[in-house]
Order: sequence, then structure tokens, then C-alpha cells
Amino acid sequence: MKLRHILKDGKLFRESWSVSWPMTLIMFFIFLIGFSDVYVAGIFGKEIQAAYGLASQIYFIFSIIVFALTIGTVSVLSRLFTSKKKEEFNQALESSLILTFLCGAIFSLLGFVFSGQIIRSLGVPQELKGFAVAFMRIYSSGLLFNYLLINTNGILRACKMIRNSLWTMFVVALLNIALNFVLALYTPLGFKGIAVATVISTGIGCLMNALFMRRLMDGLAKFSLSAAIKILHIGWPAGLLQVFWQLAALALYLILSRLPLHNIEILAAFTNGLKVESAIFLPAFAFNMAAAVLAGNFLGAKRSEEAYNSGMVTAVLGVVIVTILSLFAMIFARPIASLLSNNSVVVNECVRYIRISLIFEPLMAWGIILGGALNGAGDTRGVTWIVALSVWLVRLPLSYFLGLYLGFGALAVWWSMNASIIVQSIFLTRRYLKRQWIRHAEALVI
Repeated sequence: MKLRHILKDGKLFRESWSVSWPMTLIMFFIFLIGFSDVYVAGIFGKEIQAAYGLASQIYFIFSIIVFALTIGTVSVLSRLFTSKKKEEFNQALESSLILTFLCGAIFSLLGFVFSGQIIRSLGVPQELKGFAVAFMRIYSSGLLFNYLLINTNGILRACKMIRNSLWTMFVVALLNIALNFVLALYTPLGFKGIAVATVISTGIGCLMNALFMRRLMDGLAKFSLSAAIKILHIGWPAGLLQVFWQLAALALYLILSRLPLHNIEILAAFTNGLKVESAIFLPAFAFNMAAAVLAGNFLGAKRSEEAYNSGMVTAVLGVVIVTILSLFAMIFARPIASLLSNNSVVVNECVRYIRISLIFEPLMAWGIILGGALNGAGDTRGVTWIVALSVWLVRLPLSYFLGLYLGFGALAVWWSMNASIIVQSIFLTRRYLKRQWIRHAEALVI
């Protein structure tokens, strides 16, 4: 079916929007949390901002397992939920929760114990190490809460309870932002209050989701090895992708830290620019997750053509929103950057980053949303290799060669990131249009 015919399907637009708008708000709440983190960190100075950015990257690396488990969980549960296989659904739900709890507890302990060794081994500027270690130890102590919150949010959206997840994230955001200012600025915790606020708010979010999920639970939790294997089979490539992605982000930080001029300021600008870019990208990520749920629900109901069309419709909706937001941010880049820092070098570099990176943001949104539909169908391996290779064979080599070796600096790094987005989006689109993911999903027994 041609794209213009697909876009005329009002029912698909309504179904896509019914999942996408709550996800967009959820992602906006997450952005507000990160924005307030950066803003409060900026009050303490550029060193705290840069250390926060580094600690955040490592925190996400420690969260890789739950991202993988959640993608596998959403893919499996979204199909079982619409296929009405109650016993298999219960086994998959309960097995996912048990896996998430065990992994969260293990990585929380490892992160807390080894935070100092990890930070000190990275070769970052000496003035950042102590601050980054303090951030990491606190974040790690609450990593279990983060694991459970991410996974239970995924379960709720897979089971058409996304508005419950929306309420949870509204409360989490409100509490986190309020505690950021109170704990960091008005208690002896100082900058550490930023991390403590995250731990407290995610803990409250876990409790709320547990209450919402009571009607999905059927008696005591029963672990099923076969259900766990299905979740892991789909989720592990997504986890591997997160390893590639987060290590690449860390490598980019290290490349920028080795620039000969204004490296601390550039790191702070990059941290701030990523937060601004993440605000623009949040709808794309929300539509990515919506596309995954819709594809899984339609495939579970044996409606493969609608699964394909829903991805296209969701991608178009996402691109329109991301384009509007990108233009707004590019026009008002300087006032936005000035909100996050009062250092002129940081502000100028942040403005340059925003205006360069957002040029190809709509193209990135298109590819990422189609990738969400592929994930929902269980085609996580294809998405993993496309995204990973575009980063490790395009983004990082170009950033190092042009930015450090040839000496073009941060400007070359920003354009290298755009080059990888072009490659990634082309190959994700090609894979989606070939429809092999539909045939694979139909043959996969869930």
C-alpha cells in the first residue's frame, strides 16, 4: 500500500495517537527532570555540570540490562495481551518482574562498590573525578528503583494501561524537580542532592506502578524459564545495542575531553546541548515506543498489514512534531543555552551544537520510529547492527580523525554525528520497507 493511502487511514492515526500522546508527555516529564538536573548543576559551576554529564552516561550504561529486558517484555507481552493467552501472559509478566528485580539488585551493588574505580580509570580531567564519583555512588544506590520503574512502565504500555504510567511519571517528575532545588540548594547535601532527588522520586514511582499493576497480577509470582528465554531472546540484541551506544557516548566524551582548547567548557556545552536535543528527540523516542506497542498488538491479533501501516503512520506523526520543535530550538538556541550556563564559551559552543545537530533531527526521528516497530515485532537484531555500525564505523572514526587528528575540534565532532544519522536512517528505512520483519514475527511462536 502506498504511503498516501496509509496516511488516509483515520483509524490508524487515532490508534497511533492514543498511545503516542501519553508517551510524549511521559518523555517530556523525563526531559524536565534532566533539564532541572543540568540547571541546578550549573548553579554549582561548569565542573559540576561536566561531572554530572559523565556520571549520567555511566548510569545509563549500568541500566543497559533493564532497557533490554523491557524491550523484550514489551514485544512479548503486547502480543500475548491481544492474543488472549492468559496463562502464557501471566508467566511472561511475572518472569519479567523477577528478572528485573534480580538484575537491578546486582547492578546496584556493583555500581555502588566500583564507582570510584570506574571513574578514575577513564582518564577524565582530574578536577571532575571527585564530583563524578559522588554522583555515581548515590545514583547506584537507587539503581534497583530505576530498573523496576522502567520495566513496569513498559508492562503498563504493553497492556494498554499507558495512562497509568503517565500518572506515575507526572508524580515522579514533580517530586524529582522539587527535590532537586530543595535538597541541592537548601540542605548540606549540596550538589549531591541532585542524585538523591532521583533516588527518592524513582522509589515513589515504583510503588505507584505496583499499585496500578495489581489487576494484571494473578496470584503469587511464578518464574517460567521458557518465558524468560523468550524475553531474553528478543531483548539481548537491544541490550547489546545499548552497550555499543553508551560506550560510544562515553568515547565521544573522552574525545572531547582531549581537545586542546576549552575542553572543560566544550564538555559542559555538550552536556547542555544533549539535554536540549533530548527535549526535541523525546517525541521521537515516545513514538518509537508507541510503534513497538502497536506493532506487537497488531501482530498478536494476526493483523500484519495494520502492523506495517501503523509504523508508517506513527513515523509521519513523529517527524512532523520533531520538525516543528527542531525549528523552534534552532531559532531560540541562544536564549535556551543561556538558561543552562552563564559561561560565554559554554553558551556559544552549546548554541553551535544545537543548530548543527538539529538539522538532521527529523531524519533521525523517522529512522528511530521505524526501528521501534521493528523492535515490537521482535526484529531487534537488525536494529542493533544498523545503529551500532553507523555509530562505530561512521560517528566515532570521523570524530576522532577530523576533530583530534586533523584538529578541526568540536565542530567536526558535531558534523560527524550528523553523518552517522544519515547512514542509520537510510538502512533502517530499507529494512522496514522490505517487510522481512513481518514474516519473521508471524513465524515466531510467542
